[in-house]
Amino acid sequence: MNDGIRIREIDHVVLRVVDLEAMIRFYCEVLGCSIERRREDLGLVQLRAGRSLVDLVPVDGKLGRAGGAAPRADGRNLDHFCFRVEPFDGPAIRRRLETAGVSAGEIATRYGAEGDGPSIYIKDPEGNTVELKGPPDGAA
Repeated sequence: MNDGIRIREIDHVVLRVVDLEAMIRFYCEVLGCSIERRREDLGLVQLRAGRSLVDLVPVDGKLGRAGGAAPRADGRNLDHFCFRVEPFDGPAIRRRLETAGVSAGEIATRYGAEGDGPSIYIKDPEGNTVELKGPPDGAA
C-alpha cells in the first residue's frame, strides 16, 4: 500500500479544443457544467463538473500553442474520460441527449472506479469520447 498518495477521484481533465464556444455550449448546456473561471491571458476556460473540472484550452491560445497540433479525427489527445452521474436515469439521460441533438451509444454495464454499473458513451463537438457512468450494480 502506498502511504503517501491516495487518489479519490478525477480532479480535472484538460482538453485542447478548436471551437471553444461549441465546446462550452456542449459541456454547459448538454451536460450541465458551469463556467467556473476564465483566464484569457493563458487561453483557458475552466468548467465545473460536479466536484471536478474540465479545462478547455483553445489550440490558438498561449497554452494551446505549446501543446502542438490541434486534435483531429486521426489523432486524439485523449481516449475518453468518465463523469460519474447520480442519479443515473438511463431513459431521462437519453431523452436529454436526443433533445440536444447528441447521439449516444447503448447503455451497458461497464467497470469503473466503484465497480460494474450502467454507462453510456457520447461524443463532444470535437470528437472526444465522454462516458457517463452510474452507480455500481445493486447500489441505490
